[in-house]
Amino acid sequence: MNKYDQYLLQSCSRLDAVTNSDGKITRCAQAIVEGKEEASVLLCKFIEKASELKDPQITQIAISAKDSLIRFHGYKQLTKILLKTGAEEDHSTLEELIFQLNQLVGLENVKSKVNDLIAFHKVQLMRNEKGLHSPKSTMHLAFTGNPGTGKTTVARIVGRIYKKLGLLSKGHFMEVSRTDLIAGYQGQTAHKVKDVIEKAKGGVLFIDEAYSITENDHSDSYGRECLTELTKALEDYREDLVVIVAGYTEPMKQFFESNPGLKSRFNTFIEFDNYNTNELMDILRRMSEKEDYTLSEKAQGVLMRLFIKETDSSGQEFANGRFVRNIFESMIMNHARRIVKVKSPTLQELKELSENDIVQLVEGAHIH
Repeated sequence: MNKYDQYLLQSCSRLDAVTNSDGKITRCAQAIVEGKEEASVLLCKFIEKASELKDPQITQIAISAKDSLIRFHGYKQLTKILLKTGAEEDHSTLEELIFQLNQLVGLENVKSKVNDLIAFHKVQLMRNEKGLHSPKSTMHLAFTGNPGTGKTTVARIVGRIYKKLGLLSKGHFMEVSRTDLIAGYQGQTAHKVKDVIEKAKGGVLFIDEAYSITENDHSDSYGRECLTELTKALEDYREDLVVIVAGYTEPMKQFFESNPGLKSRFNTFIEFDNYNTNELMDILRRMSEKEDYTLSEKAQGVLMRLFIKETDSSGQEFANGRFVRNIFESMIMNHARRIVKVKSPTLQELKELSENDIVQLVEGAHIH
């Protein structure tokens, strides 16, 4: 999720709270972020109705929501134009990108393996310059682990790093799912996969929940057709394409067993571990700071107890960063409901998320 997605969700969440819309505006914004552009019309109607209330504070929040919608669509359109023309440019240096990777919360095993990959490719490039032989190895990667553990974020950074190393011509990022790869008619899937590959060439093709391609097992001829074409592309375009497949650990094992030769196209398998409680708190602090919020000491204490309970009870199904994101969005909604009733709130009141903003979450999780 980029900052424009976040800005849209947060501004609409605030508008939802001050207009007592029971989550309708927030759900509308979520639909827009998920690609349902027709929901923008409905959001504009919500914003217009809010502005008609003639409340200065609500009007200001409505203006902010409209501004976030404009920025969201402007960013999406510009990205499409740049990707279409191949003109997108990343001004970050290789060192800055590696720093971004290493600054991610937790993921020590992941960062170690990606840094090893960077070192390997840097040395092979130096060997090539000296006329030395370099072993042929695929750049394709497999990421396994629970959702919310940073797989998409790392995949994006890897693409940008490989571009800076000269391994990819564009370094752009393209995320697809089963519906983007498999057609509704026999024989059309291969063409659909080829189109996706053509658009992804020069960058990273990220396939989340890759095992869904073969979810119907041997009865799914469409899935087998997709996998056959994809396996061929992994070899044919290995010089200027990185395919990263991702998903839960056990289903991914079955995915690699579903097609002879598929696993041989990947030589790097990286497991993304669940975040521990301290890392979850660190993620929440960073989210808060980024959006100009602070967490009171009492709030942090309650949150730690909540994180401990969730990590102990959720096991392999824990949503990690997504769980933290949901917590944060619920807190700022509760904060907005609380602060809107305060006449002339201070700067600290506008910024600080307190234990009062967590009470409903705590009660739902039976934390005391």
